[in-house]
Amino acid sequence: MKLARVVGNVVSTIKDAGYAGQKLMIIDYIDEDGKLTGNQAIAFDVADAGIGDTVIVNVDGGAANMFLGRQCIADLTICGVIDHLTIDGEVREYH
Repeated sequence: MKLARVVGNVVSTIKDAGYAGQKLMIIDYIDEDGKLTGNQAIAFDVADAGIGDTVIVNVDGGAANMFLGRQCIADLTICGVIDHLTIDGEVREYH
């Protein structure tokens, strides 16, 4: 799992029928200093995240299969929205 920020959404009018109704978001990974890396990717969103949210991204394709309830081809799944986290006693708020 990795931390990332949602920086955009993907609109696709034509896609495989198995993906109909599934939300895709553009994420930018966060480094250990809390800064965006500029390394962007597209992830399925099963946590109802929005642009600007800090999220947990599962980087195992098996998670997408579990969350979506079927066999699918996917590497990245947003599986949680972060409210805050604590690193070395320092609380970081994310809203």
